[in-house]
Amino acid sequence: MLIPLILSGGSGTRLWPVSRRNLPKQFLSLTGDQTLFQQTLLRASRLPDTVAPIVVAADDHRFLAAEQLQELGLNDASILLEPMAKNTAPAIAVGALRALEKSSDALILVLPADHLIGDDGSFSEAVAKALPLADQGWLVTFGIRPDRAETGFGYIQRGDALENQSYRVSQFVEKPKLEVAESYLASGQYDWNSGMFLFRAAIYLEELAQHAPEMLAAAKEAYTKANTDLDFVRLDAEAFAAAPGDSIDYAVMEKTSRAAVVPVSCGWSDIGSWDALWLAATKDSNGNHTEGDVIAIDTRGSLIRSHNRHLVATLGLEDVVVVTTPDATLVARRDASQDVKKIVDELKSAGRSEHDLHRVVRRPWGSYDSLESGDRFQVKRIVVKPGAALSLQMHHHRAEHWIVVKGVAEVTCDDKVFLLAENQSTYLPLGSRHRLRNPGKVPVELIEVQSGSYLGEDDIVRFDDVYGRA
Repeated sequence: MLIPLILSGGSGTRLWPVSRRNLPKQFLSLTGDQTLFQQTLLRASRLPDTVAPIVVAADDHRFLAAEQLQELGLNDASILLEPMAKNTAPAIAVGALRALEKSSDALILVLPADHLIGDDGSFSEAVAKALPLADQGWLVTFGIRPDRAETGFGYIQRGDALENQSYRVSQFVEKPKLEVAESYLASGQYDWNSGMFLFRAAIYLEELAQHAPEMLAAAKEAYTKANTDLDFVRLDAEAFAAAPGDSIDYAVMEKTSRAAVVPVSCGWSDIGSWDALWLAATKDSNGNHTEGDVIAIDTRGSLIRSHNRHLVATLGLEDVVVVTTPDATLVARRDASQDVKKIVDELKSAGRSEHDLHRVVRRPWGSYDSLESGDRFQVKRIVVKPGAALSLQMHHHRAEHWIVVKGVAEVTCDDKVFLLAENQSTYLPLGSRHRLRNPGKVPVELIEVQSGSYLGEDDIVRFDDVYGRA
C-alpha cells in the first residue's frame, strides 16, 4: 500500500504579494490551471497502487485544502490539521501514525505540496526505483540532478552504489556559497535536496524514536488526543506544541544509517522565489514571462504579472520582476527575489495586513472583496456559493446594508426570515442577529455597506455555524 503524504503547511513568503499567509503558494495556480497542491495530488494519484492521500495542513487552510481536494474528486483523503507550524519531522510523524491505521506495512510517499515537476514520467520512474529500497527498510530521498550551480538549495552527496541506480547518502550539505556549489556541480557527486521521501511509516517512526524520542512522544499524544471536526482530524494543540520543531533532515535523515538517494531529472522546482518561477515558466523571444494585461517594450529577461482590469506597462527594463495585485505591487531585480521575505517581515513589524490577507478573502462559504473603506464605513462585494451560508452572527460596533446584485439570498434578521432578489436591499441594525444563505443553484452576489465606530473582522459574535467556527 503506497500512501501519498502531502505536506501543505508552507507560507510561501518569497512569492509575495501573490502568496500570503491566508492563501499561500501551494493553493495558487502559478503554472497552469490547477494549483500546485492539486498538481501534486494528481501526480501522486497516477502512481501504481496508491490509495487515498493523507494531507497535513495548517488549521487556517483547512477549507482551502478540502475545497481543492473536492474539485479533484478526492473525497476520501485524510486531512490532519496542525495547530501550529513545527516543521516537517513532526508533520510526517503524525502522517505516519495515520498511515499505520490503514496498514502496518504502509509505505508513505512524502511530497511537499508547493513543488513543480515538469516531467511526471521521470518522477514515476524514480518512485519505481525507490519502492524496493523502501520495502527493504531504507529511508529514500530523491536527489535532483543539478543543471546549474544553485546556492538556494541544500545538496546530497552520493555514497556507495546500491541497486537500480540508487546510492547510500554520504552526507547532507547546507545551502553552499557559489564557489562551493560550482565545485559540487563539477564533481558530479552531488544532487539537490528535493524534500521528497519514500519509506515505510513504521521504519520512520523507529528512527524518530531513536533520534528524536521527545518529538515522537509529542506527536503520538497529539494524534491520540485528536478530535474529528467535520471532515478534519484536529491534532491536540497542547500536545503538539510540546513537539520540538525540526526538519526531517535534521531530526532523522542526517543521523540514520538507512538513508538512500535516488537521483532524478524531472523538471523539478521548489518555486521558492519569483526568479525560480521565471526559470520554470515559458518565455517569449525576449526571455519575458508575462501574465495578465501586460505591455512590455524594450524589456528582456523579466517576469511581469498583472491582475484583472489593471494594465502593467514596462519600458527599457532587464532582468526584473514586476508583480501587481489589487492592493500591492512588487518591483525587484530578478536576482534579488530571494529577499522578498524582508518585505514581508517589514510589513509584519509595521502592523500592516498586506502580508496576511489579500483584498479578496476566501471563506468556506465563498469570498469577499473589500472595495472601499474610510472613516466609519466599509464597502464589500460578497459572493456566496450555492447552498452555502454564513454563520448566524451579530456585531457590537457596526450596522450593515445588503444590496443583492445577482441571485436570490435568504436573510435572517432576528426573528424574521425573508428572501431578497436582485436589486433588493435590507438594513441590519447594530446588535441584530443575522445570517445570509444562498438557497439557489447559482452564486449570490451582493454589496455590503458597513457603518459604525469599529469595522474589524474580529467584531463578530457567532451563535451558529455549519463550519464549526461558532
